[in-house]
Amino acid sequence: MNPFRRNRIVAAFFALGLLAPVIASAGGAPAPAVVAIRDQWAQVAYVTPKAQRASAFESLASQSARLVEERPKDADALIWDGIVRSSLAGERGGLGALSLAKQARRDFEAAIGLDPDALEGAAHTSLGALYYQVPGWPIGFGDEAKARQHLERALAISPDDIDANYFHGDFLREQRDWAGAAAAFEKALAAPARPGREVADRGRRAEATRKLAEVRERLARR
Repeated sequence: MNPFRRNRIVAAFFALGLLAPVIASAGGAPAPAVVAIRDQWAQVAYVTPKAQRASAFESLASQSARLVEERPKDADALIWDGIVRSSLAGERGGLGALSLAKQARRDFEAAIGLDPDALEGAAHTSLGALYYQVPGWPIGFGDEAKARQHLERALAISPDDIDANYFHGDFLREQRDWAGAAAAFEKALAAPARPGREVADRGRRAEATRKLAEVRERLARR
């Protein structure tokens, strides 16, 4: 674990709530029930006041868990259950969120086993994000090598995706690769709009804009 991350262990789970994969899977559009979870997630993540967010994610996690019970072989449903659980982990924070992060990891791994290209490789994006945001051993399962592997795989599947580029940039930022991070954030900001994902797109672009400014400031200090 590099020093940049070591100073942030307690807060590491906060960023887990930022995952937002794309609208359509390689096998076609997600089922209506999956779209409903996706759209509710965007509202909670980017519109709901902070004080109400944890309880809203808890309610949504119950819905996403039921959806997986109904559709256990649906990679899209598994991905969104993992996203909701990791978002709830981010709101709860601290080491108590680790069990939620572990369940999210199982969801993403199961989705990859069913269809690695589902939601344009979103399971790889989400799993890669977990691996660099969760603390490493002996506290958690964080692993920078696995993070890089999954994030690069996501980009191979969907090179222009806003989320794949955003999380790749954030990972490179964690690694202090300021130039690489800047290029990835710029590509995220140049990504095409996603029909039906306006709330998520606005939120993701705001995050990318803020972090790009931070990275550019780092580069200017050289």
